[in-house]
Amino acid sequence: MKDSTKKIAKFGLFAKGSIYLISGILTLLSALNMGGSKSGKFKVLDFLEKQPLGNVILIVLALGLISYSVWRFIQCFSDPENEGSDTKAKLKRAGFGVSGLIYLALAGLAIKKVVAGGGSSSGGQNYVDTFGPTVITIAFIIIGVALAVKAIFHFKKAYQKKFMDEYSIADLKYHKLAKNAGYFGYYARAVVSGIIAFFFLKAGLYSGQNEIKGTQDAFSFLQDSSYGDILLGLVAAGLACYGIFVVLLSKHKKFD
Repeated sequence: MKDSTKKIAKFGLFAKGSIYLISGILTLLSALNMGGSKSGKFKVLDFLEKQPLGNVILIVLALGLISYSVWRFIQCFSDPENEGSDTKAKLKRAGFGVSGLIYLALAGLAIKKVVAGGGSSSGGQNYVDTFGPTVITIAFIIIGVALAVKAIFHFKKAYQKKFMDEYSIADLKYHKLAKNAGYFGYYARAVVSGIIAFFFLKAGLYSGQNEIKGTQDAFSFLQDSSYGDILLGLVAAGLACYGIFVVLLSKHKKFD
């Protein structure tokens, strides 16, 4: 694999980890009533925009997210890590492609904020309403099933502790810290993905509502449940840990 491709992947992973870290910290502060807010990926952009040199930060982040998208597309179409061509591998590579599209959209929104000088990060609802109810129902069910599979994948990855196989860090001082952060983080991601999957499946199968739900709505769902602030705090801390895990290990990613 070319060194340039590896650098693109590492820069992209650092950007992705930063998004999760900021999202987790802001949401954890909200759960502890110490400021902050329940923040998904798109809400993080609003937070960064308000900081000193916010536009500069958004541009750097956008470049990182574009790099991550490029890496995901390379994984999807070129299979640089030899995932294979069986059904399981094809599904995994398709997932890489979807991930690439999501982070590319996030990068596009960050650039839009810089160019347009802000604006709402929402508005996807208007586009959804342009499709017929049958198309929306089918799409929401497919998305819900995909997210449910993703949640199971994260649970399995955390339970089997295979996430460390992607990195060469056995001799690093913070090996144990990174491992525990990743372990906690993958469980948190599984919980959030599972809740969002529930929202999409419910919308597609029962409610007939076309409202798009995301991470921020999953946080609200947790907070409104029994022991809500505790659950929200745990999941938020888990996502922050996942961000720490990815940021710490971005430069130690294995490619062979």
